Amino acid sequence: MSAGTLDVSYVAELSRLKLAPSEIECFQKQLGDIVGYIQQLQKIDLSGVEEKGDAPDFKNNLRPDIMGQSLSPEKALLNAPLKTENLLLVPKIVE
Repeated sequence: MSAGTLDVSYVAELSRLKLAPSEIECFQKQLGDIVGYIQQLQKIDLSGVEEKGDAPDFKNNLRPDIMGQSLSPEKALLNAPLKTENLLLVPKIVE
């Protein structure tokens, strides 16, 4: 694929995006630059690089789950902007 074959307006139509002509021109250039960079990367000689098929065998390095000191509700809500009783109030986001 070359930079000239990218059709930003077609992709925008499929995505149901309304783009101004200036935006289409800008995205066309940006996508062309990306494709050009990928083409440059494909020219790199990797013949001396050892291929890694799988990630190394990692072990679960989590710390043990040990119960410790926790905050009281009063301390946990000390800096809360809105609260009621022992609850944090947040704005409603679902109607």
